[in-house]
Amino acid sequence: MSGARPFLALVGPTASGKSEAAVVLAARLGAEIVSVDSMLVYRGMDVGTAKPTPADRARVPHHLVDVAEPEEPFSVARYQQLARAVVERLEEGSRRALLVGGSGLYFRAIVDDLEFPGTDAAARDELQAEADVIGPDRLHGRLAELDPVAAGRIEPSNVRRTVRALEVAAVTGRPFSSFADRWERYPHDRVRAGGIDVPRDALARRIEARVLAMIDGGLLDEVRVLLDGGLFGWLTASRAIGYAEFARHLRGEITLAEATAETVRRTRELARRQMVWFRRDPRIRWFTADERGAIDLVDELTEYLQGD
Repeated sequence: MSGARPFLALVGPTASGKSEAAVVLAARLGAEIVSVDSMLVYRGMDVGTAKPTPADRARVPHHLVDVAEPEEPFSVARYQQLARAVVERLEEGSRRALLVGGSGLYFRAIVDDLEFPGTDAAARDELQAEADVIGPDRLHGRLAELDPVAAGRIEPSNVRRTVRALEVAAVTGRPFSSFADRWERYPHDRVRAGGIDVPRDALARRIEARVLAMIDGGLLDEVRVLLDGGLFGWLTASRAIGYAEFARHLRGEITLAEATAETVRRTRELARRQMVWFRRDPRIRWFTADERGAIDLVDELTEYLQGD
Protein backbone atom coordinates (compact mmCIF):
# COMPACT_ATOMS: atom_id res chain seq x y z
CA MET A 1 0.00 0.00 0.00
CA SER A 2 1.11 3.55 -0.59
CA GLY A 3 -0.11 7.02 0.26
CA ALA A 4 0.93 10.32 1.79
CA ARG A 5 -0.74 9.78 5.16
CA PRO A 6 0.82 7.45 7.70
CA PHE A 7 -0.95 4.49 9.21
CA LEU A 8 -2.46 5.32 12.61
CA ALA A 9 -2.34 2.61 15.25
CA LEU A 10 -2.91 1.83 18.91
CA VAL A 11 -1.12 -1.33 20.00
CA GLY A 12 -0.05 -3.09 23.16
CA PRO A 13 -0.60 -6.16 25.29
CA THR A 14 -3.90 -7.84 26.02
CA ALA A 15 -5.91 -6.35 28.91
CA SER A 16 -4.14 -2.97 28.67
CA GLY A 17 -7.40 -1.16 27.94
CA LYS A 18 -6.71 -0.53 24.24
CA SER A 19 -10.22 -1.30 23.05
CA GLU A 20 -11.93 1.06 25.49
CA ALA A 21 -9.51 3.88 24.73
CA ALA A 22 -9.67 3.23 20.99
CA VAL A 23 -13.39 3.96 20.80
CA VAL A 24 -12.90 7.41 22.33
CA LEU A 25 -9.77 7.99 20.27
CA ALA A 26 -11.38 6.97 16.98
CA ALA A 27 -14.35 9.27 17.60
CA ARG A 28 -11.98 12.18 18.13
CA LEU A 29 -9.91 11.37 15.05
CA GLY A 30 -12.84 10.79 12.73
CA ALA A 31 -11.61 7.24 12.32
CA GLU A 32 -13.01 3.74 12.08
CA ILE A 33 -11.33 0.88 13.92
CA VAL A 34 -9.57 -1.91 12.06
CA SER A 35 -9.04 -4.83 14.43
CA VAL A 36 -5.48 -6.15 14.61
CA ASP A 37 -6.34 -9.37 16.41
CA SER A 38 -6.15 -12.98 15.27
CA MET A 39 -9.17 -14.14 17.30
CA LEU A 40 -11.69 -11.33 16.87
CA VAL A 41 -12.19 -12.47 13.28
CA TYR A 42 -14.19 -15.50 14.48
CA ARG A 43 -17.95 -15.45 14.99
CA GLY A 44 -19.36 -17.01 18.13
CA MET A 45 -16.17 -16.44 20.13
CA ASP A 46 -17.19 -13.22 21.79
CA VAL A 47 -16.81 -13.32 25.57
CA GLY A 48 -13.47 -15.11 25.63
CA THR A 49 -11.92 -12.79 23.06
CA ALA A 50 -13.19 -9.61 24.74
CA LYS A 51 -14.87 -8.40 21.57
CA PRO A 52 -16.00 -4.77 21.48
CA THR A 53 -19.49 -4.36 22.87
CA PRO A 54 -22.50 -3.69 20.63
CA ALA A 55 -22.59 -0.16 22.06
CA ASP A 56 -18.95 0.44 21.12
CA ARG A 57 -19.50 -0.96 17.64
CA ALA A 58 -22.53 1.28 17.19
CA ARG A 59 -20.53 4.32 18.26
CA VAL A 60 -17.53 3.58 16.03
CA PRO A 61 -17.50 1.07 13.15
CA HIS A 62 -15.16 -1.89 13.74
CA HIS A 63 -13.71 -3.84 10.82
CA LEU A 64 -12.21 -7.35 10.65
CA VAL A 65 -14.48 -8.54 13.48
CA ASP A 66 -16.78 -11.54 12.93
CA VAL A 67 -15.60 -12.27 9.40
CA ALA A 68 -14.97 -16.04 9.71
CA GLU A 69 -16.47 -19.14 11.30
CA PRO A 70 -14.49 -20.93 14.04
CA GLU A 71 -14.04 -23.99 11.80
CA GLU A 72 -12.88 -21.88 8.86
CA PRO A 73 -9.16 -21.65 8.06
CA PHE A 74 -8.10 -18.02 8.35
CA SER A 75 -4.49 -17.25 7.45
CA VAL A 76 -2.50 -14.09 7.99
CA ALA A 77 -2.34 -13.77 4.20
CA ARG A 78 -6.14 -13.62 4.05
CA TYR A 79 -6.20 -11.13 6.89
CA GLN A 80 -3.65 -8.97 5.07
CA GLN A 81 -5.78 -8.92 1.93
CA LEU A 82 -9.01 -8.02 3.75
CA ALA A 83 -7.46 -5.49 6.11
CA ARG A 84 -5.55 -3.62 3.43
CA ALA A 85 -8.70 -3.34 1.34
CA VAL A 86 -10.57 -1.81 4.29
CA VAL A 87 -7.75 0.60 5.12
CA GLU A 88 -7.43 1.71 1.50
CA ARG A 89 -11.17 2.30 1.19
CA LEU A 90 -11.29 4.37 4.37
CA GLU A 91 -8.19 6.40 3.61
CA GLU A 92 -9.40 7.21 0.10
CA GLY A 93 -12.61 8.60 1.56
CA SER A 94 -13.24 11.07 4.34
CA ARG A 95 -12.41 8.72 7.22
CA ARG A 96 -9.18 7.52 8.79
CA ALA A 97 -8.37 3.94 9.70
CA LEU A 98 -7.20 3.34 13.27
CA LEU A 99 -5.45 -0.01 13.64
CA VAL A 100 -6.10 -1.41 17.11
CA GLY A 101 -4.92 -4.65 18.66
CA GLY A 102 -2.25 -6.85 20.13
CA SER A 103 -1.10 -9.02 17.23
CA GLY A 104 2.29 -7.82 16.08
CA LEU A 105 2.14 -10.15 13.10
CA TYR A 106 -1.21 -8.80 11.91
CA PHE A 107 -0.05 -5.22 12.53
CA ARG A 108 2.99 -5.66 10.32
CA ALA A 109 0.92 -7.52 7.72
CA ILE A 110 -0.94 -4.25 7.14
CA VAL A 111 1.75 -1.60 7.47
CA ASP A 112 4.76 -3.34 5.90
CA ASP A 113 5.39 -4.94 2.53
CA LEU A 114 5.57 -8.49 3.83
CA GLU A 115 4.88 -11.62 1.84
CA PHE A 116 3.12 -14.62 3.33
CA PRO A 117 3.68 -17.77 1.27
CA GLY A 118 0.77 -20.11 0.76
CA THR A 119 0.24 -23.55 2.21
CA ASP A 120 -0.12 -27.04 0.81
CA ALA A 121 -1.79 -29.46 3.20
CA ALA A 122 -0.76 -32.53 1.21
CA ALA A 123 2.90 -31.47 1.12
CA ARG A 124 2.81 -30.64 4.82
CA ASP A 125 1.27 -33.99 5.74
CA GLU A 126 3.86 -35.80 3.65
CA LEU A 127 6.72 -33.92 5.32
CA GLN A 128 5.26 -34.58 8.77
CA ALA A 129 4.98 -38.28 7.97
CA GLU A 130 8.58 -38.24 6.79
CA ALA A 131 9.65 -36.60 10.04
CA ASP A 132 7.90 -39.36 11.97
CA VAL A 133 9.92 -41.95 10.06
CA ILE A 134 13.39 -40.42 9.76
CA GLY A 135 13.36 -38.18 12.83
CA PRO A 136 13.75 -34.42 13.32
CA ASP A 137 17.53 -34.31 12.89
CA ARG A 138 17.56 -35.87 9.43
CA LEU A 139 14.63 -33.73 8.31
CA HIS A 140 16.48 -30.66 9.54
CA GLY A 141 19.50 -31.88 7.57
CA ARG A 142 17.39 -31.79 4.42
CA LEU A 143 16.48 -28.20 5.18
CA ALA A 144 20.14 -27.33 5.74
CA GLU A 145 20.93 -28.55 2.23
CA LEU A 146 18.09 -26.57 0.63
CA ASP A 147 18.15 -23.43 2.77
CA PRO A 148 21.10 -23.15 5.16
CA VAL A 149 19.99 -19.68 6.31
CA ALA A 150 16.60 -20.96 7.48
CA ALA A 151 18.19 -24.05 9.00
CA GLY A 152 20.48 -21.81 11.03
CA ARG A 153 17.46 -20.02 12.48
CA ILE A 154 15.40 -23.12 13.29
CA GLU A 155 16.29 -25.56 16.04
CA PRO A 156 16.43 -29.20 14.84
CA SER A 157 13.97 -30.12 17.58
CA ASN A 158 11.35 -27.71 16.19
CA VAL A 159 9.75 -30.10 13.72
CA ARG A 160 6.79 -27.82 13.04
CA ARG A 161 8.97 -24.97 11.80
CA THR A 162 11.24 -27.30 9.86
CA VAL A 163 8.23 -28.80 8.10
CA ARG A 164 6.88 -25.31 7.35
CA ALA A 165 10.20 -24.20 5.84
CA LEU A 166 10.34 -27.25 3.59
CA GLU A 167 6.66 -26.85 2.67
CA VAL A 168 7.23 -23.24 1.57
CA ALA A 169 10.21 -24.25 -0.53
CA ALA A 170 8.13 -26.97 -2.20
CA VAL A 171 5.14 -24.69 -2.84
CA THR A 172 6.98 -21.56 -4.02
CA GLY A 173 10.29 -22.82 -5.36
CA ARG A 174 11.97 -20.19 -3.17
CA PRO A 175 13.97 -20.62 0.04
CA PHE A 176 11.91 -20.03 3.15
CA SER A 177 14.52 -17.51 4.35
CA SER A 178 13.90 -15.27 1.32
CA PHE A 179 10.50 -14.33 2.73
CA ALA A 180 12.08 -13.08 5.95
CA ASP A 181 14.31 -10.40 4.42
CA ARG A 182 11.80 -7.60 4.86
CA TRP A 183 11.05 -8.45 8.47
CA GLU A 184 14.12 -6.49 9.59
CA ARG A 185 12.98 -3.30 7.85
CA TYR A 186 10.82 -0.71 9.62
CA PRO A 187 9.95 2.20 7.26
CA HIS A 188 9.50 5.10 9.68
CA ASP A 189 7.58 7.45 7.41
CA ARG A 190 4.50 5.25 7.05
CA VAL A 191 3.48 4.56 10.65
CA ARG A 192 2.37 6.64 13.62
CA ALA A 193 1.68 4.12 16.36
CA GLY A 194 1.01 4.62 20.03
CA GLY A 195 1.89 1.71 22.30
CA ILE A 196 0.33 1.08 25.71
CA ASP A 197 2.73 -0.06 28.41
CA VAL A 198 1.20 -1.16 31.71
CA PRO A 199 3.55 -2.04 34.60
CA ARG A 200 3.81 -5.79 35.00
CA ASP A 201 2.10 -6.12 38.38
CA ALA A 202 -0.75 -3.83 37.36
CA LEU A 203 -1.22 -5.71 34.09
CA ALA A 204 -1.26 -9.02 35.96
CA ARG A 205 -4.08 -7.75 38.16
CA ARG A 206 -5.99 -6.46 35.14
CA ILE A 207 -5.62 -9.84 33.42
CA GLU A 208 -6.92 -11.75 36.44
CA ALA A 209 -9.85 -9.36 36.83
CA ARG A 210 -10.70 -9.69 33.15
CA VAL A 211 -10.71 -13.49 33.23
CA LEU A 212 -13.04 -13.45 36.25
CA ALA A 213 -15.28 -10.94 34.46
CA MET A 214 -15.41 -13.22 31.42
CA ILE A 215 -16.58 -16.10 33.60
CA ASP A 216 -19.28 -13.89 35.10
CA GLY A 217 -20.14 -12.68 31.59
CA GLY A 218 -20.98 -16.11 30.21
CA LEU A 219 -17.71 -17.61 28.98
CA LEU A 220 -18.65 -21.11 30.12
CA ASP A 221 -21.94 -20.94 28.23
CA GLU A 222 -20.10 -19.76 25.13
CA VAL A 223 -17.61 -22.64 25.37
CA ARG A 224 -20.48 -25.10 25.91
CA VAL A 225 -22.12 -23.93 22.67
CA LEU A 226 -18.87 -24.49 20.78
CA LEU A 227 -18.48 -27.93 22.34
CA ASP A 228 -22.05 -28.92 21.51
CA GLY A 229 -21.52 -27.74 17.95
CA GLY A 230 -18.48 -29.94 17.51
CA LEU A 231 -16.27 -26.93 16.86
CA PHE A 232 -13.55 -28.05 19.24
CA GLY A 233 -12.43 -30.51 16.61
CA TRP A 234 -10.99 -27.49 14.80
CA LEU A 235 -7.65 -25.96 15.62
CA THR A 236 -8.84 -22.40 16.20
CA ALA A 237 -11.23 -23.07 19.05
CA SER A 238 -9.10 -25.77 20.61
CA ARG A 239 -6.03 -23.54 20.92
CA ALA A 240 -7.66 -20.24 21.92
CA ILE A 241 -6.77 -19.05 25.40
CA GLY A 242 -9.68 -19.58 27.78
CA TYR A 243 -11.66 -21.75 25.40
CA ALA A 244 -9.29 -24.69 25.66
CA GLU A 245 -9.07 -24.48 29.45
CA PHE A 246 -12.79 -24.12 30.14
CA ALA A 247 -13.59 -26.84 27.62
CA ARG A 248 -11.41 -29.16 29.70
CA HIS A 249 -13.35 -28.08 32.78
CA LEU A 250 -16.71 -28.75 31.13
CA ARG A 251 -15.48 -32.20 30.12
CA GLY A 252 -14.65 -32.89 33.77
CA GLU A 253 -10.90 -33.02 33.25
CA ILE A 254 -9.97 -30.09 35.54
CA THR A 255 -11.70 -27.96 38.15
CA LEU A 256 -13.06 -24.48 37.54
CA ALA A 257 -10.28 -23.04 39.70
CA GLU A 258 -7.65 -24.88 37.66
CA ALA A 259 -9.15 -23.70 34.38
CA THR A 260 -9.22 -20.14 35.67
CA ALA A 261 -5.63 -20.23 36.89
CA GLU A 262 -4.37 -21.72 33.63
CA THR A 263 -6.24 -19.12 31.59
CA VAL A 264 -4.70 -16.34 33.67
CA ARG A 265 -1.24 -17.88 33.29
CA ARG A 266 -1.52 -18.26 29.51
CA THR A 267 -2.91 -14.74 29.15
CA ARG A 268 0.01 -13.30 31.11
CA GLU A 269 2.42 -15.24 28.90
CA LEU A 270 0.64 -13.92 25.81
CA ALA A 271 0.98 -10.35 27.09
CA ARG A 272 4.71 -10.88 27.64
CA ARG A 273 5.18 -12.20 24.09
CA GLN A 274 3.19 -9.31 22.66
CA MET A 275 5.41 -6.78 24.39
CA VAL A 276 8.57 -8.53 23.21
CA TRP A 277 7.28 -8.36 19.64
CA PHE A 278 6.18 -4.71 19.75
CA ARG A 279 9.31 -3.54 21.59
CA ARG A 280 11.35 -4.54 18.54
CA ASP A 281 9.51 -2.00 16.40
CA PRO A 282 11.24 1.41 16.69
CA ARG A 283 8.27 3.22 15.12
CA ILE A 284 6.05 2.74 18.17
CA ARG A 285 5.96 5.56 20.70
CA TRP A 286 5.24 4.22 24.16
CA PHE A 287 2.80 5.65 26.69
CA THR A 288 2.79 4.29 30.25
CA ALA A 289 -0.60 3.60 31.79
CA ASP A 290 -1.51 2.97 35.40
CA GLU A 291 -3.85 0.27 36.66
CA ARG A 292 -6.81 2.00 35.02
CA GLY A 293 -5.27 1.17 31.67
CA ALA A 294 -5.14 3.15 28.45
CA ILE A 295 -8.32 5.17 28.97
CA ASP A 296 -6.43 7.84 30.94
CA LEU A 297 -4.01 8.32 28.03
CA VAL A 298 -6.58 9.35 25.42
CA ASP A 299 -5.63 13.04 25.48
CA GLU A 300 -1.93 12.28 24.98
CA LEU A 301 -2.66 9.71 22.30
CA THR A 302 -4.97 12.07 20.44
CA GLU A 303 -2.32 14.78 20.38
CA TYR A 304 0.33 12.34 19.18
CA LEU A 305 -1.75 10.70 16.45
CA GLN A 306 -3.01 14.07 15.18
CA GLY A 307 0.54 15.41 14.97
CA ASP A 308 2.09 16.50 11.71
